[in-house]
Amino acid sequence: MNNRVRDLRGEQGWSQADLAERLDVSRQTINAIETGKYDPSLPLAFKIARLFGQSIESIFDPGSST
Repeated sequence: MNNRVRDLRGEQGWSQADLAERLDVSRQTINAIETGKYDPSLPLAFKIARLFGQSIESIFDPGSST
């Protein structure tokens, strides 16, 4: 799954640790989401979207299904 988390975080001037603290997750979780190694749970995806004031669909893209 592709996502814009790194870009959105950068726009805010936040480190991975800053974002992790705001979402109550580990910095490693943020790194894994940003690098595409981990797809967040639906509740976490909603928290991320709410924090950035955007829809889930504008942040996360399932990419090609082929």
